[in-house]
Amino acid sequence: MRVLIVEDDRKLADFVARGLRAEGFAVDLATDGREGRRHVDSYQYDLLILDLMLPLISGTELLRMVRRSNPMLPVLVLTARDATDDKVKHFEAGADDYLTKPFDFAELVVRVKSLLRRTPVERTDVILVSNLEVNRLTREVRRGGQNIELTSKEYALLEYLLSSPSRVFTRTMILEHVWDQSFEGVTNIVDVYVRHLRRKVDDPFPVKLIHTVRGVGYCVRETQQPAGPQQ
Repeated sequence: MRVLIVEDDRKLADFVARGLRAEGFAVDLATDGREGRRHVDSYQYDLLILDLMLPLISGTELLRMVRRSNPMLPVLVLTARDATDDKVKHFEAGADDYLTKPFDFAELVVRVKSLLRRTPVERTDVILVSNLEVNRLTREVRRGGQNIELTSKEYALLEYLLSSPSRVFTRTMILEHVWDQSFEGVTNIVDVYVRHLRRKVDDPFPVKLIHTVRGVGYCVRETQQPAGPQQ
């Protein structure tokens, strides 16, 4: 999952970003509304966390722009403005949730996960492919009844591949969705993590689920025959 935080208080933005990364999210930061708009126009995000009092373009204006160009993107407003009129105004403008500062980070995480579960795309709490089971709520991964321990980034990669079984995801798509901006152009990191994931999810089992599509990328599907050379 890739999250954009648009917040001009860099210390607060860094704090939220560190916490969300520890939860397994890829996080990008923007410190003004104009930069935030460029990010939204350039990348596919699963969630936008938006301050209202931003330089260059206000959070309110950015929210309206986002709703015109990307009506399905979940938006969590994070602001010090706690008046009821402000909340009503921004819910009417398209906010999905509204959290006032100061806030408890644990509550922020709960709200983020709740918004992601409510997104219009088809999302189930448990994904099953063959005998592989991934619980999105608990982040538990099991195959053939055995628990599989994954790092946060390995889990994020697996969940993304499982978001559309049999679909081929390019390395660029994976990089943009699972990693944040600092890894742009370093596509070999995807191959490295796919190898890590295979060692845990595929190697102990006779049926392989993670397949390489030569020259394109990777997919997850149940098949007795490999889709291409393994990397």
